[in-house]
Amino acid sequence: MDDMKHPPTEDTRTARVTGEEALAMHAEGRPGKLEIRLTKPLITARDLSLAYSPGVAEPCLHIHRDPKLAYDYTAKGNFVAVISNGTAVLGLGNLGALASKPVMEGKAALFKRFADVDSIDLCVDTEDVDAFVNSIRYLGPSFGGINLEDIKAPECFVIEQRLRELMDIPVFHDDQHGTAIVAAAGLINAIHLTGRDIKTTRLVINGAGAASIACAELVKAMGMRPENVILCDTKGVIWRGRTEGMNQWKSAHATATEARTLAQALDGADVFFGLSVKGALTPDMVRAMAPKPIIFAMANPDPEITPDEARAARPDCIIATGRSDYPNQVNNVLGFPFIFRGALDVRASTINETMKIAAAEALAMLAREDVPEEVAGAGAGKALRFGPEYIIPNAFDPRLISRVSPAVAKAAMESGVARAPIIDLQRYARDLANRLDATVGALEAIAESVRDNPKRVVFAEGEEEKVIRAAIAFRNAGYGTPILVGREDRINAVAAALGIPMPDGIEIHNARLSDSNRRYAEYLYAKRQREGFLLRDCQRLVNQDRNVFGACMVATGDADAIVTGTTRSYSVAMEGIGMAIDPVPGRVVFGLSIIVSRRAGTVLVADTAVHERPDAETLAGIARGSAAAARRLGLEPRVAFLSFSTFGDPRGTIPGSIRDAVKLLTERGADFEFDGEMSADVALDPGLRASLYPFCRLSGPANVLIMPGLHAAHILTRSVPRLTSATVIGPLLTGLSHSAQVVPMQAGVNQLLDVACLAAHAAAQK
Repeated sequence: MDDMKHPPTEDTRTARVTGEEALAMHAEGRPGKLEIRLTKPLITARDLSLAYSPGVAEPCLHIHRDPKLAYDYTAKGNFVAVISNGTAVLGLGNLGALASKPVMEGKAALFKRFADVDSIDLCVDTEDVDAFVNSIRYLGPSFGGINLEDIKAPECFVIEQRLRELMDIPVFHDDQHGTAIVAAAGLINAIHLTGRDIKTTRLVINGAGAASIACAELVKAMGMRPENVILCDTKGVIWRGRTEGMNQWKSAHATATEARTLAQALDGADVFFGLSVKGALTPDMVRAMAPKPIIFAMANPDPEITPDEARAARPDCIIATGRSDYPNQVNNVLGFPFIFRGALDVRASTINETMKIAAAEALAMLAREDVPEEVAGAGAGKALRFGPEYIIPNAFDPRLISRVSPAVAKAAMESGVARAPIIDLQRYARDLANRLDATVGALEAIAESVRDNPKRVVFAEGEEEKVIRAAIAFRNAGYGTPILVGREDRINAVAAALGIPMPDGIEIHNARLSDSNRRYAEYLYAKRQREGFLLRDCQRLVNQDRNVFGACMVATGDADAIVTGTTRSYSVAMEGIGMAIDPVPGRVVFGLSIIVSRRAGTVLVADTAVHERPDAETLAGIARGSAAAARRLGLEPRVAFLSFSTFGDPRGTIPGSIRDAVKLLTERGADFEFDGEMSADVALDPGLRASLYPFCRLSGPANVLIMPGLHAAHILTRSVPRLTSATVIGPLLTGLSHSAQVVPMQAGVNQLLDVACLAAHAAAQK
């Protein structure tokens, strides 16, 4: 089940954020997680006349004559309502409609992040089923679909069924069906690996709530025989004839069996689905199951049995849980965004069993394919290769949208509920693959990789408030050990003034008092003695310059990476790092900035930190390093050398060196696309290139921009985030022999944390 939807736990394996951090994130800047963005320019009076009065009357009249045109003239076709009354919020119980709003906003954010589905949260303040249904049933004209969330059973069954009957758009209760679909995908693969047939497989489900009953319904629709499915609740087996604690939904799954307890039901069973509580499944119960038992212990935050306990009892078992720190996570985010994407794109009137099964089968088949390099990097020690520990895809696999959504759309068409069939499903899949930016997933995969291979990272300016906050966040995120350089009393005083308890697992090193001080000075002296430095000069630098001290820690192996820059200019911070850390022989050291834009996706820009006016040789080296970085982020590099000139027009001295760089790459060979010199609009607009410069070697929009000089790079990367909604990460230093990063002085806590994570990942690649 979706681990984002359960309350925090003290277990350090899942405590990636603190309550304070979560509150700070929700309150920072504009409160909450959602805002409305315009999709059309509204700048001039003419724009307003087209978008509103009098122009808006025209689409109104057309929709009145033909309601289907609402999908052409409004956002209805990509708009989902996320609706709750707050009666079952996370695992916290009935908190009410208002307290459910942060979760509903989060759900809307996941829709956008994973499937580019726009949504809005509606928190309905009533527990009366009739009132709730009546408040939703008339909203159909506004939305393309309804996602019900955090509504307690059994009311959720009644609400969903009645709304499905009353509305002609998809109504989907994710707490039921999302879990069922992802669990079914894992079950398909587990049955395959253990050589079973679903028709003869025996399943025991512990728990009789919304998700449990949805699982029972879905596996039966997939071919599992009803007599082979036993449902249990807190009173034991739901057997045919039982009256205590029953309702119509439990009765529908009552089985003719002599078993009365969970232990009795599991004797010889093939599969266990747990949607109950920690410890419900004992090792003795596991030992009593059939050979090669399949165990889905999906209770959160703690499963019915841990994988270690289950394997100790039965080494031949396959086990999945709802947690991200164990293999085979049953995570709802694998389902609902892509199911709605497919349903919306064919204007489905409902989400039926055929579409759910198609989603489960698509997820199962995806897990059997080779895992992309950028996702596999997240699995250090987890073996992201189809087998007992990988039966469910990784949630950040960029292929999910292009596999699951087309399967759902196809099933909707075949089952007769699609009102706008897609003729070319292959092209639809390609369009979906390009709709989302794979780099965001790659960055999260990098974070997962760091969690699996944590590093020691120096935060050189350790007495600064935001640096202390970032170090604590780094530790809580599971990235490794943060090392604060500074005076311990000062650091503790700053933390105390902020009301932040300093957790275990954070080191503090005072450069002047460090036991390693002499060793670092001797290391520095050995490097710099022929450059005019005396031993006492090196001693003074180590004592007084925290960047030099931290860089020496990294260079001598006492730490893996260093992050600095919040109190000194970029050039000064780099000078301190450069005293102790050399470039990789034959490599160019340069700064690489990552621009993440809603319109253009991800674009890398270089050099944004080091070379004021690079010559042709340096430009070629920067291009090679940037292309390699692009591939690490999951991009196939298309490199454009930028200038005010495009292929010789107009001429000038700067374009000449750029042409020489292109010539060098051409002569020496490169395994990536590149061309230049060209202006930025030509680089980013394939249509413009096709009409004016058909000879250009780039096959699509450039995603790596090589700047002609530091001045141009600074102008671009400093202005973009202030003129647009794009985010700029970096500049990130590339080409050093050890991992070191310098953040801008204005960097906030989140940027510090992101760069520290990237520095830790780079250290693992050295």
